[in-house]
Amino acid sequence: MDFESAADRVDVSKPHPARRYDYWLGGSANFEADRASADAVAEAFPSIHFAVLENRSFLRRAVPYLVETAGIRQFLDIGTGLPTAGNVHELAQGIAPESRVVYVDNDPIVLYHARELLHSTPEGATSYIDADLREPATILTHPALTGTLDLDRPVALMLCAVLHFLTDAMHPYDVVRELCAALPSGSYLTMTHATDDHLSVEDKAASVEANERSGVPFQLRSTAEFTRFFDGLELVCPGIVSVIEWRPTEWRPHPRKEAVSMLGAVARIP
Repeated sequence: MDFESAADRVDVSKPHPARRYDYWLGGSANFEADRASADAVAEAFPSIHFAVLENRSFLRRAVPYLVETAGIRQFLDIGTGLPTAGNVHELAQGIAPESRVVYVDNDPIVLYHARELLHSTPEGATSYIDADLREPATILTHPALTGTLDLDRPVALMLCAVLHFLTDAMHPYDVVRELCAALPSGSYLTMTHATDDHLSVEDKAASVEANERSGVPFQLRSTAEFTRFFDGLELVCPGIVSVIEWRPTEWRPHPRKEAVSMLGAVARIP
């Protein structure tokens, strides 16, 4: 994998979700276009920083559940984003060193930094695929996936804060259905998604306008729309809830779910 040449392919004039997310998390691997796009969204949804932090907190609870309770040892993390503290392989291998993780993203900057995601334990393995979620067949047949994961054994499919970048015109339900269909019984789907459940008509209109102005395709979805992604799957308790309400491990002050506006769920593939 040519990490170095990845940086040469970066178009700094166009915002990218991974770099925008990095900006909200306080990172430095972003550019003016990313920051301008992120600020446009924050104008309509000022608590966006809470949302991204609570999304990461959800991930830090979901992965241990999948390893310790569900017995999962294989992960397919699509929409990985830039490496930060508490990556999936760090969380999983910290509990079960033999865990194997495949990361997927389509930003050359993420590819450039992907070496940080490949520091696996000797017992486990990690790999990275430079690919787009909208092309699931490319991901599922990629040598890095087939050489790292055994698709005859359960896999946790991680789609955290990524499906809202697929508008209805991009057929997101078909994408998730195709990915889940490729995984054996006993696998899991873990997903978070921005929601418009708590927005007034006026605020929703402002959010839509801000996202259009940001230059990044984005679609908020209601709980009912989010639930459709889990049709035919077995939801893990507590089901579909705000990310702040999904299996909290300890009491801590946190923003109201209206300020986070992010749904989360984990479900078993029967």
